[in-house]
Amino acid sequence: MAPKPNAAPATPSLAPRPAAPGAAAPLGVPARPPARPEAAERRTLVVGRGISLQGTVSDAERLVVEGTVESEMIQAAELFVAPTGVFRGEVQVEDAEIAGLFDGTISARGSLTIRGTGKVTGTARYRKLSVEEGGQVSGRMEMITEGSAAPAPRVMAAPVEA
Repeated sequence: MAPKPNAAPATPSLAPRPAAPGAAAPLGVPARPPARPEAAERRTLVVGRGISLQGTVSDAERLVVEGTVESEMIQAAELFVAPTGVFRGEVQVEDAEIAGLFDGTISARGSLTIRGTGKVTGTARYRKLSVEEGGQVSGRMEMITEGSAAPAPRVMAAPVEA
């Protein structure tokens, strides 16, 4: 019997197969595409699930927290706290997306997005705020305006009599 002209080869193909919808991404491949095309080229630090990091992070443009991070001060362009992630400490970023727990002080010069699974406690400074239904915020919220890149100290003046 002659093989059919359109029959599949007898040996399995080594080419990668597309993932089934809803399947987890392979290791080393981001679960979702970066928000901006240039984000893929940024220096990214990923603190994976089950990993704890304490200390100061420098020179990371993008910080992805799937585990636990405790830090006194982190400066980065982007912060993403995954639903499994916990961040405790202080961070200054351009944009932040919180889907897990953030406890401390966050200053987002651009946008702060709190997903439905996210919880922010402490102090949050932001230029633009977005909170999905289910997202939780407790603590002090401060909007950054054009003239207030940093909170101004309060000055108490004594009454002057003329």
